[in-house]
Amino acid sequence: MEMDDQVLPILDFSEGLVFKQGSEEWKAMSNKVREACEDYGCFLLLVRDEIPMKLREEMVTAMKALFDLPEETKQKHTSPKPYQSYEGKSPVIPLNESFGIDDACRLDAAQAFTNLMWPQGNPAFCEAMKSMCSKMMDLNITILWMILESFGLGNHYDTHVQNTTSAFRFMKYKAPPPPPPPTPSNININVGSSTASPSASPSAALGLVPHTDKNTLTILCQNDVQGLEILTKQGKWVEVMVPEGAVVVFVGDALKAWSNGRLHAVMHRVMMSGDKERYSYSLFSVPKEEVVIEVPQEFIDKEHPLLYKPFNFAEYFTYFTSNVREDALELYAGVDIMS
Repeated sequence: MEMDDQVLPILDFSEGLVFKQGSEEWKAMSNKVREACEDYGCFLLLVRDEIPMKLREEMVTAMKALFDLPEETKQKHTSPKPYQSYEGKSPVIPLNESFGIDDACRLDAAQAFTNLMWPQGNPAFCEAMKSMCSKMMDLNITILWMILESFGLGNHYDTHVQNTTSAFRFMKYKAPPPPPPPTPSNININVGSSTASPSASPSAALGLVPHTDKNTLTILCQNDVQGLEILTKQGKWVEVMVPEGAVVVFVGDALKAWSNGRLHAVMHRVMMSGDKERYSYSLFSVPKEEVVIEVPQEFIDKEHPLLYKPFNFAEYFTYFTSNVREDALELYAGVDIMS
């Protein structure tokens, strides 16, 4: 069966497999994780124990209160880092609002953001955010460990963890306005992206532009409103139906480059339809600013020549933000095979 015709693989951590490191079950699951990252660049993961539904519900409730704050309050959250300030009312993605918080797993960072939004305090929000961020980061690190061990490179684990920080991101997507009635002038209007699929719903509206994540690994949680789409290796956009109790795991550019292209960073976007608001939140594991991404020798052989030269991650991210294009990684760090 071709990828176009099937859903993403659904892996199940809910039986506590992550606590049996070194067991045959651990090794088998590690191989499945690596294969999903190679073949698809993302996968669905059932984590009812690792991220309890009660905490997920508390997080969405807390997010609704956050996005319901006055605009002038939300705009107080600023950051010198791209995509980390409060963003809303963008002409490119008018349905989207977002916040990015660095190191939200740390109590002081969680408290600082909470107190900025609620000077009178909001302990419930602070605790929900810190707890969720910590659980998602633990899961992120476990998945990375599995990938490295499946490649036989578990000895790189400590270096990866020591060189990793985190970014937490809240996202709200408004329901799109109703579509205009068909007329000769709008019957073939593109739904908002040069890579939009003709199969997209005619009433769908762009919630988030097509992109690959730039970091190492991303874990995405959402409420019950769907909308996530991925671009298959065959060039077709397909909707990802995320089951209740599942998260989505994405490979980012940093891990794609480090693995010498063996892991796939998948292009994805959000397309909104229907009349309900979508809430999602992501935990990004990010190389620290001084970290240089370099392909290990174990990934280089005659069958797999070097694809990416060593590069500073922070400098690459700065390059991308001023050259937002699909092939930014190849342009910035790709090795010219012909030279």
